[in-house]
Amino acid sequence: MKVLLSLLLLLTAPGALAATAGNAAAPVEGRDYVRVDAGPWQPADGRIEVVEVFAYTCPHCAEFEPMLSAWVRKLPKDVDFHYLPAAYDPRDPFARGFFVAQRAGALGRTHAALFRAIHHDGLLARNATANELAWFYGEHGLEQAQVRAAMASPQVDALMRRAHDWARAIRLPGTPALVIGGRYLVTARTHADGLRIADALIAQLRESR
Repeated sequence: MKVLLSLLLLLTAPGALAATAGNAAAPVEGRDYVRVDAGPWQPADGRIEVVEVFAYTCPHCAEFEPMLSAWVRKLPKDVDFHYLPAAYDPRDPFARGFFVAQRAGALGRTHAALFRAIHHDGLLARNATANELAWFYGEHGLEQAQVRAAMASPQVDALMRRAHDWARAIRLPGTPALVIGGRYLVTARTHADGLRIADALIAQLRESR
């Protein structure tokens, strides 16, 4: 009994608790993340960037979105968050539609809604066409003809090429993927674990500045 009590007192000492918490929170390279050399997607001086690379057709991304959205709302003021579609195919209408909605300032009303339309409501198939996506965006306040034209524009072509090159630079293993500061690709086993690791890497970057 005395030995057990001594162990309990040792483990509940403030220093021991801090060390235990620190060890639990510290991300481990090769297990929790891998280093990449892509640089930030949208560099900004004095800012820490978090990018989620996703695909609208990915069921794991759809499952992650509500949790991620709640996490983003609580990010510190020195952190910039960006969604980025995985531009595997330069013709992908979903990725092209994302960039059109982003340029129109409409992601707030279309991003989560598009996941629901595909994965919950059955309004769009995973092989939806550009015309079908233009209809969806039309239902959310954009002009369908303008969406169709913008999806085929040189500006969106350039964004698709850049997104494709950035995904290659981070050696994108799949979606969803979180990239911190253009340096660290999170390799988590669960969505919650991924956000925990992201928090720790954000703090690590902040301390290194």
